[in-house]
Amino acid sequence: MPKAAAVEVRAGDRAVRVSSPDRVIYEATDATPEVTKLMVAEYFASVEVGLMRALRDRPTALERWTSGVRPGMKLATSRMDRDADAFYQKRVPKGAPDYVEAVEITFPSGRTAEEICPTEIAVPVWCAHMGTLTFHPWPVRRTDVDRPDELRLDLDPQPGTSFADAVRVAGVARELLEELGLRGFCKTSGNRGVHIFIRIEPRWEFVDVRHAAIGFGRELARRDDGVTVNWWKEERGERIFIDYNQNCRDRTIASAYSLRPIPGAPVSTPLSWEELAEVRDPRELNLFTVPERLAASGDAWAEIDETAYSIEPLLALYDELPGGEMPYPPDYPKMPGEPPRVQPSKKVEEHWDADGTWIGPS
Repeated sequence: MPKAAAVEVRAGDRAVRVSSPDRVIYEATDATPEVTKLMVAEYFASVEVGLMRALRDRPTALERWTSGVRPGMKLATSRMDRDADAFYQKRVPKGAPDYVEAVEITFPSGRTAEEICPTEIAVPVWCAHMGTLTFHPWPVRRTDVDRPDELRLDLDPQPGTSFADAVRVAGVARELLEELGLRGFCKTSGNRGVHIFIRIEPRWEFVDVRHAAIGFGRELARRDDGVTVNWWKEERGERIFIDYNQNCRDRTIASAYSLRPIPGAPVSTPLSWEELAEVRDPRELNLFTVPERLAASGDAWAEIDETAYSIEPLLALYDELPGGEMPYPPDYPKMPGEPPRVQPSKKVEEHWDADGTWIGPS
């Protein structure tokens, strides 16, 4: 069949060109019809209020599925992964329109890059034209890219646990946050997990915010035996993992109102705490249902920018609770005070004599 002509999608004050508008991005499921590239672009335009609240002025990596989402397709996890079907775009693509602004960010390696920094809804719509489904904004604003203004708690279900378990733990997390004088805003991950964001004062560096997340996770695990902060999978068990490393530099979480590359075009959807407790199947929050929900009820995160909190209560938990520093992601340089990055089951017990001389493994 002949290739469909490009079309224009209205995005704020601009008309954004979308090529191959009839390309199927999501195949039909038992619950949802197929989704085309044009529908993805129109979806982003329709959730402008919530999506731009999540992205505006933040350096943002793009998760691009240029051939759509199909069973067995793989997302590249490194630049060397040449066989992947999708990839992360961490630099402004060549040929970007002049309204696509950028900001320089620094990776853990010390390298720098000019990364997209959305300032208007035309930018996400253009990103849809480029095959983007999921936006990964940094927890910083362009005015200070080294001091986060968001603390992000990723409640990640481990094997043997479910979305319902994540929702239950989220309720416990909410209670703890309120005890500490903090207000969290929750959303579905778009898959099996739950995300909680807290707006914070941009006074601390990434390492401090990461420590705050560790402190919170440890206190949550102390109160609830269905929670863990153990980095090594073999130690997590059937519990909800609080992924504290999502607060590292260049570690990001799918934004509010992002699509996820899962059949049915599910959306990472902001909810009130009461609404989250009622969700049974997060797949029901998708490209077809979320725009109507947003139009009818407004954005559940409309008040997130009203108050920025101190993380000192969480840093106090990090200092008070046992455990110390925790492992960083494997691609990070060795960090100060970090324990060895060796799985507990692979550690070799070392023996030292009385004067401190190593005498070999057991």
